[in-house]
Amino acid sequence: MREAQVPRLGVLTSGGDAPGMNAAIRSIVRTAIELRAQVFGIQEGYQGMVDGGDKIIPMTWASVGGIIQRGGTILGTARCEAFRMPEGRKEATKNLLLKKIDRLIVIGGDGSLTGAYILYQEWQELVTKLLKEKKIDAETAQTCARLKIVGLVGSIDNDFSGTDMTIGTDTALHRITEAVDAISSTAASHQRTFVVKVMGRNCGYLALMSALATGADWVLIPENPPDAENWKEVMAKRLIAGRQAGRRDSIVILAEGARDRHGKPIGSTEVANFLEQFMGEEVRVTVLGHVQRGGSPSAFDRNLGTLLGYSAVQSLLSMKDDDPPQLISLKGNRIQTIPLFECIQATQEINSAIEARQFEQAITLRGTSFRESFETLRTVLRALPHSRKSGQKQFRLAIMHSGAPAPGMNAAVRAAVRIGLDRGHIMYGVLNGFNGLVNGEVKTLEWMSVNGWVSRGGSELGTNRKIPEGSDFYAIARTLEEFEIDGLLVIGGWTAYESAFQLLKQRANYPVFNIPIVCLPATIDNNLPGSELSVGADTALNNIIQAVDKIKDSAVAAKRCFIVEVMGRYCGYLALMSGLSTGAERVYLNEEGVTLKDLQEDVQRLNNGFLMGKRLGLIIRNEKANEIYSTSFMKALFEEEGRELYDVRQAILGHLQQGGAPSPFDRIQATRLARLCIEFLIEQVSAGQNKCAFIGLHGKEIKFHDLIDFDRLVDLDKQRPLEQWWMNVRPIADLLAQPAPSWEKPKIKIKSGGKR
Repeated sequence: MREAQVPRLGVLTSGGDAPGMNAAIRSIVRTAIELRAQVFGIQEGYQGMVDGGDKIIPMTWASVGGIIQRGGTILGTARCEAFRMPEGRKEATKNLLLKKIDRLIVIGGDGSLTGAYILYQEWQELVTKLLKEKKIDAETAQTCARLKIVGLVGSIDNDFSGTDMTIGTDTALHRITEAVDAISSTAASHQRTFVVKVMGRNCGYLALMSALATGADWVLIPENPPDAENWKEVMAKRLIAGRQAGRRDSIVILAEGARDRHGKPIGSTEVANFLEQFMGEEVRVTVLGHVQRGGSPSAFDRNLGTLLGYSAVQSLLSMKDDDPPQLISLKGNRIQTIPLFECIQATQEINSAIEARQFEQAITLRGTSFRESFETLRTVLRALPHSRKSGQKQFRLAIMHSGAPAPGMNAAVRAAVRIGLDRGHIMYGVLNGFNGLVNGEVKTLEWMSVNGWVSRGGSELGTNRKIPEGSDFYAIARTLEEFEIDGLLVIGGWTAYESAFQLLKQRANYPVFNIPIVCLPATIDNNLPGSELSVGADTALNNIIQAVDKIKDSAVAAKRCFIVEVMGRYCGYLALMSGLSTGAERVYLNEEGVTLKDLQEDVQRLNNGFLMGKRLGLIIRNEKANEIYSTSFMKALFEEEGRELYDVRQAILGHLQQGGAPSPFDRIQATRLARLCIEFLIEQVSAGQNKCAFIGLHGKEIKFHDLIDFDRLVDLDKQRPLEQWWMNVRPIADLLAQPAPSWEKPKIKIKSGGKR
C-alpha cells in the first residue's frame, strides 16, 4: 500500500476532561490501525492543533496500551482562545495539512464540537488561502480539499442533545453517589441536614439522577426552578415534615447552575443559612467539585468510550467528501450516527430556553427520560404520599423478590411502594420469595417502610430460588385470596420469570391467578429475555473491573498471567463485557465453548507476547465456559507451557460480584422500571384485565413483552435468551486486545503519560 493511499486521521480531546476518554482514544487508535489508517494524536486539544509541530504526533498500538482504566486523557486538554479566532483556525488548518490530515475525531463537550463544526464550514476557504500564501502545496490542497469530522461527546454534564449518555457522566454519578451515601450515614447519626452541590453547568442531569439514586430529600436544578416566591420556606417545611415522618437526616442536592424563577443564581451557602435559621439546627455544605471528574472510569464509561470510538473510525473512514460532520451517540442500548449540526442546534435551543426562563420547554427538550425521572423524583422524595381522592378505587398490589439477590432490588421496591401509595393503593411485601407466597408471609408496606432502601444491596424482603410446583399452587392461591391481591410485581432473575410463567400456565386450575403479573429483571447474570440490561448487572460489572484493576497492578510488576473466573452461569455477558472494559486479551464463553486447539493457540500467543517483552497477561473465563477445561486446569496448562517466561495465577471472584451497594445505573434503572411496572398493574386492574408481562430495555426503548412468550424466547437448558446482543461486541473486544498487526510502522512513543 502506497503512503498516499493511507488515510490519515487526527484525534483530540478538548474542553473538560471526562473519565472514559482514554478508552475512546485506545479504541480509535487500534481500530484505525487495524483498518490500515494512520492516526495522529493532537495533544492539548485545539491548542495543540494551533501550535502544531510536536503537538501532533503519530500514535501506535503500543501508545495506547494500559490506559483503559486511567482517568483524564493521555492526550491532554486545554482551553484555547486562539482557536476561537479566524487566524487561529487558519493556523490549525495549516498544521493539519502539513501532516496531510483531512479527517478528525473530536472528543469533547458542546463548545468543542461546535468549534469542530465551524472548522468544517471554513475548511475549503482556509485551504484556498493557505495555497495562495504558499504555505501548502497544490497536491495537498487537492487531496485534502474536504475535511471529514466525527464527534464523540466527552462531558460529565450530559448536556449535549442527541445522545442519552455522554462519556464520563456515569463515572461522575458514581463519585456523587458514593459521596452522598457517605454523607447520609453521618447526617443520620446526628439528625443533620446537608446541602450537597454538584457540577453540571446549566444542565441538571447530575443533580436529578444523583437525587434519584441516593434518596435525597430535595433537589434544585436549572430546568425547573422553584415555583413559589417563598420556595425556601416551602423546602424547609417539607424537610421538617420528613423528619416528623421518621427520617433522621435531610439531604438537599443543588446543581451548580440552579436559579430561581427570576434567573437569580441559587448558592449553597444561601440555602444552608436559610435552612439553619428556619429549622433551628446545624446545616453543613459539601461542594464536591472536581472529585466528580477524576479517577478511574466506571465499567459503563469504559465500554461506552470503546464502542463509540470503534464506531467513530468506521464512520469516518466510510464518509464521502460531501458528507457533513456526524455525531456517534448512544440511544437506549444502541450506538447510532446522527448529523452533528442537528445536535448542536438542539443543545443551543435548550440553553436559550433556560436563559429565557422557558423552563417547561427546557424540560421537554431534555427528552422523555429526563421528564419521567423528574416526575418520579417528585413522588419518591415526598415526606408522605398524597391523600387518596374521594371515591377513588383502591387496589391491593403485592411486591416480591425471587431468585438470587441482585444489587438494585431494594431500590425497585422503594420506588414501587411509594408510587403505588402515592396513587392511593395498598402495597404489600411478600417475604422470602415464592416460599413466602406459599406460606402466607405477607406484610403491609408503608411510606417509611422503605426509607433508605435505595442504597442497600441484597434483598430486604428476602429471596430464594424456589420455583412453585404441585401443592405450592394451591397454597399460593390461598394467600392471594386471603390478602385479596389485585396485582403482583415479581422482581428477580430466571427463577422469578419461570415461577411467574408457571402461575400463568396454572390459571385454568386456579382462577385466582387471573390477576395481572409483571416481572422486573434483576440479576447480575443479565440472562433474561426482553431485557438487554438487567438490574444488578452493572454493579457486578463494576465489582469485577475494580478487582481486575488491582490484579493487573500486581501482575504487571512480576511478569504474570492471571486467569480470572467470573459469574454468569451459562450466560457470557459479565465475562465478555468485563473483558472489554479491562482490556483482557482472551475471554472464554460458554456460548462459544473451549477446545484444546483454542488453548494451544492461546498458550502460543501468550508465550510469544512475553518473549516480545510484555509483562502482563489477563484472561477472563466465564464460570461455565467448559466443564472439563476448568480455571484450575487452565492455570496448570499455562503454567507448564509458560515455564520460565511468566507465572500464572488464578482469581475466582465469587460472590463479591453480587454484593455491595448498587451502582447509580442500577438504582436509576430499578426506579425507572418499577414506576412503569406499577403503572402497568394499575392500568390492568383499572381496565379489568389480567395481562402478564415482563419489562426491559430493548434496543432504543423500554418495552413490555407478553409473559406467554417466555419459553419461546429462551434456551431453557442454558437459562439464557436466544438473542444475546453482547455477542455482537465480541469482534470489537478481540480486535482491541490482539497484538499489534504486522503492518504497523515502527513504534514512536508519545511524550506524556501512559504505559507503553
